[in-house]
Amino acid sequence: MIGELKRVIDQVAREKGVDHRVLVKTLEDAVKTAAKKVFGPNFELEVRYNDELGEIEVFEFKEVVKDVKDPNLEISYEEAKKIDPECEMGDSLGIKMGLERFSRIAAQTAKQVIIQRLREAERNIIYTDFKDRKGEIVNGIVQRIDRGSIMVNLGRTEAELPVSEQIPNDTYKQGDRIRAYILDVKQYSKGPQIILSRTHPNFLAALFEAEVPEIAEGIVKIVQVVREPGSRAKIAVTSKDPDVDPVGACVGLRGTRVQAVVQELRGEKIDIVVWDKDPARFVCNALAPAEIVRVVVDEGRRSMEVVVPDDQLSLAIGKRGQNVRLAARLTGWNLDVIDESTYSKRLREGYESLISIKGINEALAAELTQYGYRSARELSLASPSDLALIPGIDEEIAKELIVQAREYVIRKESGELEK
Repeated sequence: MIGELKRVIDQVAREKGVDHRVLVKTLEDAVKTAAKKVFGPNFELEVRYNDELGEIEVFEFKEVVKDVKDPNLEISYEEAKKIDPECEMGDSLGIKMGLERFSRIAAQTAKQVIIQRLREAERNIIYTDFKDRKGEIVNGIVQRIDRGSIMVNLGRTEAELPVSEQIPNDTYKQGDRIRAYILDVKQYSKGPQIILSRTHPNFLAALFEAEVPEIAEGIVKIVQVVREPGSRAKIAVTSKDPDVDPVGACVGLRGTRVQAVVQELRGEKIDIVVWDKDPARFVCNALAPAEIVRVVVDEGRRSMEVVVPDDQLSLAIGKRGQNVRLAARLTGWNLDVIDESTYSKRLREGYESLISIKGINEALAAELTQYGYRSARELSLASPSDLALIPGIDEEIAKELIVQAREYVIRKESGELEK
């Protein structure tokens, strides 16, 4: 066994991917644990692995004394001289022990400790390897399905694809190949837990990065991704090179690149839109394919009123509001999509409410509308300092107009004006 020890250590280090030094330390600790079990705690032992000889050496250390009181920890000067003629009184003398002194129980203990430490070392290596791979796509084999969660064999370890991270249309059985995104890696006493996802927006982004060289090279950048997994997604892209069309790059020749991603996501529809630093233009792009007639921006509330032709309202909103909902999430703005008829009606009613306020004539109402105060309600919420920026309105007039607008809104809401 001793002659083969070096070969075994080298083989295990190579096959398991465990550092040679970790194996040697594990072996030394295991033999020391076994020795303590055989001889008890009242021994001062040291275990070393001799790499040249390829064997484990166990030494017991005893203090050189004149009169021995504890034979486990002390040795007489006369006996010590026989072992090491150069030793002196008070020295700590290391005496090599024969491995034949270990019992079968000790050998079994050593074996158990080695196996345990090897498993711990292997778990730590797997954790270290995968914790730096969060955000990557991995390929695996479906090992089993446990209460809805899919357990995936990644080769050296197993990962979990929880129900919450599965695309609704996904169906897998044991032995199927599966592709997923490493969402998280956690370390527990029993080993690392690798959580996979197929619903995370970054999974879609990573798929595009794998399919589109321009993204991998950094020419095309993915700015934002939103998804309703299994149904529809929107991805905003931009290009650092004006000669490279970011949408065209992602779509690919005859749609080959985007279709590869759609196929992986089981038919999920993907809208690829151009990101724009102008929020209004970005919103228009995000609501495609609907045509946008007008966008009214309210930066204070971070909202936009988006006006579309009457016959395109349902297209802009989408089935069950999906298109506008995804566009709002993609752009980060609250969106109110209305048709032209509704917008015209709102403008007319707003204008009528303005000229109903004491002190506001048609000319002033038109001026207020031009500056974004399109109704009595909007005027009632204005600040005097902002309103005073309009030519012909000082702060005193502004305060009076706001008071009158608030009174009008209160009377309107109470129904007093209908009487």
